[in-house]
Amino acid sequence: MKAATLPAFRRCLRGLPDARLAAVLEAIHAAGAAYGNPHRHNGIGLRVIGDFMECRDAPDMRLIFQRRGDTLEFHFYGTHEEVKAFLRNRR
Repeated sequence: MKAATLPAFRRCLRGLPDARLAAVLEAIHAAGAAYGNPHRHNGIGLRVIGDFMECRDAPDMRLIFQRRGDTLEFHFYGTHEEVKAFLRNRR
């Protein structure tokens, strides 16, 4: 599965330390590998949230994405509370 990061997602990453950026990249790759393979979901917490899916790169941080064809499009990165606000604003 391919992955694409949308401009809004990339804006969320601005100013993050290199170690966090590496964790985000690893989570993107893990989401692509785990998508459609339920037994691989455990490690990254892959789950459906309305029209989106989420995975984690750390216990307190989430990546929000959607599947479009054979691509996972990453829309948002933030804390649980920031994700709730993002989803509320998308309705």
